[in-house]
Amino acid sequence: MALHERAALWGDALPPVEAGRVALVSQSGNLAVNALASRRGLRLHTVVSCGNAVALEPADWVAALADEDEVGSIALYLEADGDGERLCEALARCAAKAVGVAVLKVGSSELGAAAAAAHTGAVAGDQRVFRALVEEAGAAWAEDAHELLELSKALAVPGARARGGGLAVLTCSGGDSSLAADEAERIGLRLPPLGEAAVGRLRALLPAAATVGNPLDYTALIWGEIETLRHIITAIGEDPAVDQVLVLYDQPARIEGAPHESWTAVREGILAGARASASPVIVASTLPELLDDAAAQRFIEAGLPAVAGLRTGLRCALALERAGGDPVRLRAIAAAAAARRAPSPEANGWLAEHEAKQLLRAGGVAVVAGRVAPGEEEAVAALAELGPPVALKLSSRALRHKSELGALALDLHREQEVRGLYRRLAAIDGTAAVLVEQMAPPGAELLVSARADAVVPALAVGLGGVWTEALDDVAIVPLPASPERVERALLSLRGAPVLTGGRGRPPLDVEAAARLAARTGELLLEGGLTLIELNPVLVYERGAVVVDALAAAGRA
Repeated sequence: MALHERAALWGDALPPVEAGRVALVSQSGNLAVNALASRRGLRLHTVVSCGNAVALEPADWVAALADEDEVGSIALYLEADGDGERLCEALARCAAKAVGVAVLKVGSSELGAAAAAAHTGAVAGDQRVFRALVEEAGAAWAEDAHELLELSKALAVPGARARGGGLAVLTCSGGDSSLAADEAERIGLRLPPLGEAAVGRLRALLPAAATVGNPLDYTALIWGEIETLRHIITAIGEDPAVDQVLVLYDQPARIEGAPHESWTAVREGILAGARASASPVIVASTLPELLDDAAAQRFIEAGLPAVAGLRTGLRCALALERAGGDPVRLRAIAAAAAARRAPSPEANGWLAEHEAKQLLRAGGVAVVAGRVAPGEEEAVAALAELGPPVALKLSSRALRHKSELGALALDLHREQEVRGLYRRLAAIDGTAAVLVEQMAPPGAELLVSARADAVVPALAVGLGGVWTEALDDVAIVPLPASPERVERALLSLRGAPVLTGGRGRPPLDVEAAARLAARTGELLLEGGLTLIELNPVLVYERGAVVVDALAAAGRA
């Protein structure tokens, strides 16, 4: 449906629909139909229902629509990952043209056997990698169809982007103020306290019953006072701590006479305040059905996003705060996605642990000292060389979960311990190598996992060891990733205080951990590998080191 051209490749009746700046690309035909029937100020430019994308992928439509001058945003509903390279290129075009993107991705791909075996799938499943790519592109992630359409509607309004500071919320209801404050905290949206100058101006404008704060309940006592509302919005918009203003506005259906005039006055006060405000203004209703279509369109034409629902309004405010994507970075991710289609000729499944660690050492990644002992005497010699305590492990391409088989022994100090444990391990599997390693001192445990089998190659970093799945505290970064980008991901973890010196602990070497993780991602790409999982990586006040490693090439 090319609404701006009044062209409908459509097999059903469609009333005349006013065209706008929002394009929709959907793998659901019903969502496309429902979007065409939606009101609340939604005006569509193009609607594409591409089904299972036999001929053209959703990414192809997105890339083409990004070049349309009248498109301000694209809503993308997906039921499959599609081609990662083409998607990255499409998102790069949108970023270069400042076209907003909102994405609703349903369903999760079935995890590959290799990822499941190494626990990677549990913490960096395809859906998480896909979301990380979307957010890396500066696009908004929608939780449902309603949110998808409202986000795209807000992103299409020229000049609505905030500078990335704080949000102020205005309402005439104490209940709405509380709801807004709770939801803002839940989604990580900052509501800064108002400065002294703004507070002074507001006290002169507000009735005595009002309490100045953020959110601000200006009360219904000044309902319909156009100039007062204009001055209130202006005062808040000029506060240095505020970079965006959200005004809650409800308009019941079928009002007329004096009530209609009072609602009109409130709307005109908001519009006047937005024109004078130093910060962009958003309007949202408290309940979705209380956003009148004509009123929403009036706001949008004046440059104010109009959003149906308080919670969704705050989600849109958060999306408008975030910076757009970097086309150069997105095209680098596209190149990595394209390269992983050509696996290394040596690709032959799982590597033994000692092979994986040899690959890491050769690539400049710090790994605990150790070596393979072909016999009992070599194991004793390794104890003398490395110094106690040491660990003994079986290392084989067929062996990944050692503890379940009793295929490792820890904290060995004496020659007789090493001899006895070597014989016991050799009896479990005489074909496996025995790896003797220095026991690393305790440190903060991280998981570092790079995988190439999702929509794009990606790196997962999070709290490691036994806490990996229990805490589910993992950040995903599409590859390639610089150490600086990985460090930001580590500091975004809920458990970041473990690394930065929380509760009186000394700060740890986050930079070293980030360098180690970034290099691991590089090795995945350089070696044509499918998976590298390091768990744990121990982080100290100075340095970081790999203790356990898994790696796979080709089809693991």
